[in-house]
Amino acid sequence: MTNKLFYGNAYTRQWQTKIARIIEREEGIFAILEETAFYPHGGGQPSDSGTINGIPVLDVFNEDGEVFHKLEHIPSDLHATCELNWSRRYDHMQHHSGQHLLSAVCLQLFGAKTMSFHLGKDDCSIDVDGSLTDSSKIAELEKKVNEQIYQNRKIHSYFVTNDQLKELTLVKMPKVTENIRIVEIEGIEFNACGGTHVSRTGEIGIIKILKAEKQKDFTRIYFKCGSRALEDYNEALGILGALSKKFNTGRSDILDRFEKWQQNQTLLEAEIAELKEKNDSYLAAELLSHIDNGVLSHIFEDKSLRELQTLAARLAAENDIFIIFASLKENKLVMCHNGFSPFSCGKFFKQHLSHFSGKGGGNDKSAQAGFSSSDAALDFLKFSAGQVKDTEGYRK
Repeated sequence: MTNKLFYGNAYTRQWQTKIARIIEREEGIFAILEETAFYPHGGGQPSDSGTINGIPVLDVFNEDGEVFHKLEHIPSDLHATCELNWSRRYDHMQHHSGQHLLSAVCLQLFGAKTMSFHLGKDDCSIDVDGSLTDSSKIAELEKKVNEQIYQNRKIHSYFVTNDQLKELTLVKMPKVTENIRIVEIEGIEFNACGGTHVSRTGEIGIIKILKAEKQKDFTRIYFKCGSRALEDYNEALGILGALSKKFNTGRSDILDRFEKWQQNQTLLEAEIAELKEKNDSYLAAELLSHIDNGVLSHIFEDKSLRELQTLAARLAAENDIFIIFASLKENKLVMCHNGFSPFSCGKFFKQHLSHFSGKGGGNDKSAQAGFSSSDAALDFLKFSAGQVKDTEGYRK
């Protein structure tokens, strides 16, 4: 069985060992080492990455008591020089220890037990029972947990027997009955855990709670620790600095300046909407002067399908005519009428669209379609207008 170095010393970064076995499967190449510091994923903590003889380690997992290392290709030498991706490992150590501390303080302050822990590449979170979304409570939780970090309490791990386990006060009893590993934050808690941790709370650096969301009957608390929290702060500071420069004001005045900008934007949007309404009225009057045998067809250079549909619906509502509009901007076409005629736009499109490489559909009163080219759209517009004009019973 593999000797798991991460239990004895989570700070092991490089080591020499031998490859006990190479296993080839459909899903890849796997190596089993005599000794490993690569942590296999489990308990909410992702697996480590790194190299074995310079070969990237793609995944690490437990199987039948052995630690499997998925490799990019088969190593040529059974003597193994191994190296962890230390920044990834230490990030996991900071966050796993941070989670233990956060969960312990959350339980002490509010009696909220942690149900699960997620440590992802971007998001880290704990799910605690009950509702804990009040901003004042979250602020208190963040303050208290960081005070425990500043006390630089010792964090250490050890294995206990079942008899020794009975003497400890655990939040949750472990499922295993042997090789029970305890992670202790001195003066705070005992927790059954197989993960990797920093040696003192001071190494967590900081715990920043980002948000708390209600999820059914529990609360999900998002947080970041240590280096990841610093990166997040620097990113936020960069955004804040860019906004400050944009608004030509100090950071403390950005919200006021943004609120004024928002008010001005609302007024501008109202003015634009009013002008657009007037422009549409002029456009409608102009278009209606070009009705040909009960059909109003027109080609627009820059209107979207939504704009075509809105304008066509407006004109159809007030006039007993067929409307066929095409957009060269999107190679789209719309046809509609107000129901004055039994002519089915959707049926017409279904019968003829494929001959013009068009795709679309609709109902009796309206239909729309897209085409591979503007030429195809224009050809279908001319064909449709001609068919409607020439169809007996529908000529205006």
